[in-house]
Amino acid sequence: MTRDRLSAELREVFDQQMSLCDSLERIADSLPHRLDRPHCQQIANLICPLIKRAHASEEALMFPHLSALGGDGCQVVERLRLEHIEDECFAEEVQFELQQIATGQPVLAPEATGYMLRGFFEGLRRHVRHELELMAALRAGNTLN
Repeated sequence: MTRDRLSAELREVFDQQMSLCDSLERIADSLPHRLDRPHCQQIANLICPLIKRAHASEEALMFPHLSALGGDGCQVVERLRLEHIEDECFAEEVQFELQQIATGQPVLAPEATGYMLRGFFEGLRRHVRHELELMAALRAGNTLN
């Protein structure tokens, strides 16, 4: 696969994740009285499959290039794999709460839900920005130091 195609496929995955973050931020901002319950259900249905698909793409398309760098690249891959596991677990918690909100039976107080959503989407945005930086470094042929 060419680096341009690699970049295009990963950028699409990153764009989808950032769009998800924007949707989650809108939900957090609408708490507690302006919730769009059907939208909460739509995002609940989307979140875990999207995150898992994004991680699978990142691992298949970017990780081999990072691993090929040896040393630092292998350490970065290991850290990103752990982040993926954490993000997927967190996505499941967010999905559950959004499903509960959609049915009018939230488990958490609105403030706690907002805190949860913001923690998730801010972490995901940070993760995506870091991977975009890694892509740029790979494209430029730079080392990871």
